[in-house]
Amino acid sequence: MLLKKLFRPSATRLAGETLYDAAVSQARQPALYLDLAVPDTTEGRFELHNIHVLLLLHRLKGQGAVAADIAQALFDTYVGALDGTLREMGVGDLTVPKRMRKLGEAFYGRTKAYDAALDGAGDEAGLERLIARTLYDEAQGAPVEAMAAYVRRQAAALAGQPLDEVLAGRPAWGPVVP
Repeated sequence: MLLKKLFRPSATRLAGETLYDAAVSQARQPALYLDLAVPDTTEGRFELHNIHVLLLLHRLKGQGAVAADIAQALFDTYVGALDGTLREMGVGDLTVPKRMRKLGEAFYGRTKAYDAALDGAGDEAGLERLIARTLYDEAQGAPVEAMAAYVRRQAAALAGQPLDEVLAGRPAWGPVVP
């Protein structure tokens, strides 16, 4: 009984894991791949996971100590999942830290860019350039505007939701396509 209590994950960690699961579930919506033409590749899935985790972190930003702790738990869960995925893909133990550093740098860069695009008036053109570069690899004819609208719709849906619902791991995502 004592050991169970000692090794039981904290409520904060569980909330972070639940939010991560919600981000992954939304990132796997078939309409993102079918209607918004996100490439069904390792890179495309990675970028969608980034976007949804970033959207949740954006919602939790500046919402107090509990939200900050849960945001950290979400980030920690995300990093752990990335590490595990690299290992499952066969990346060697000596290479994983280097790859994780590169992925971390990419994530932080995207965080700053998405925050700038979603804060206040937002940078519409900047959001579209970011999406074109990271999600569609500058492919001609990619539905960049539709994907940018999707990201803004998700940010608005999360912002309009009571914080307690998000903190409880029940984010209500908006529709993929209106």
